[in-house]
Amino acid sequence: MSDTSVIPTIPLDADGVHHGFLKLPYSRDDSAWGSVMVPITVIANGAGPTALLTGANHGDEYEGPIALQELAATLRPEEITGRVIILPMMNQPAFAAGTRCSPIDGANMNRSFPGRPDGTVTQKICHYIATRLVPHADIVLDFHSGGSTLDFLPFAAAHILEDKMQEAACMAAMEAFGAPYSARMLEIDNVGMFDTEVENQGKVFVTTELGGAGSASARTVAVARTGIRNLLIHAGIMAGEVKKTESIMLDMPDARCFMFAEHAGLIEYLVDLGDRVSEGQPLARIWPADRTGAAPQLCPATRSGLFTARHIPGLIKMGDFISLIAVEV
Repeated sequence: MSDTSVIPTIPLDADGVHHGFLKLPYSRDDSAWGSVMVPITVIANGAGPTALLTGANHGDEYEGPIALQELAATLRPEEITGRVIILPMMNQPAFAAGTRCSPIDGANMNRSFPGRPDGTVTQKICHYIATRLVPHADIVLDFHSGGSTLDFLPFAAAHILEDKMQEAACMAAMEAFGAPYSARMLEIDNVGMFDTEVENQGKVFVTTELGGAGSASARTVAVARTGIRNLLIHAGIMAGEVKKTESIMLDMPDARCFMFAEHAGLIEYLVDLGDRVSEGQPLARIWPADRTGAAPQLCPATRSGLFTARHIPGLIKMGDFISLIAVEV
């Protein structure tokens, strides 16, 4: 008996192009025998490496879904050796709602891995991906951006790992992706992340933060498209030469890279993304949102570096992320 209720509607190991769904039964008030249908495309041609390409882990991040939808519609089997598995909107319920977390169970997919076969809808999808797709992948690319609440300089990232051979392979894949910025990533909370699950299975893993602000730009989608092609060439799945681009290397060596609000109110940024800042320099001011005549609270930089990410909504709450200051290498 299978330990998953998710059923693919297409073969995952047959040559050719197959478009379909990961079908998960979901009985609810408006559809007693309904299902969640997660779109999937598999393109295969003979023996070779497998790439798993995913987008919309968070449902309000759009560069990945746009680039992966185009890839699914245009990539031909004769262009590859091996297999490409594409999940443009892996968190389909959140993507359909335009929200970071699933409207069905409130879960953040990127804090729900490795999932559970008997859990919530999000946990069941995570369990299927972790146990049925990731084990067969040689390289995994998971697209992220800032969503509705953050904006980033466009970067590809790989993580610092205990296994230095695996880390080197991930870093090499990140560099091959060819984003304008490349980051040695320090996660502030990696428990339950897709990243962690993939890396724990010993796979080569690359992620991104490509802009955000609840939308996508021509520039960031172009970065995603080029990065996919470069990564498939790097993995030996596509023929050709990696398109070389100048990428500024970034490091996130410690927790001082991340700043969080200790006051609530109306935030005024004093610097823009891409600016170089010095430790102690005011990055932002938080004005009271409920009275006049009061001075703003200053938010000084906790370290020197490159202003890499910021909060997007004009109002900020205590505990909200203010900024990421990365160090140029």
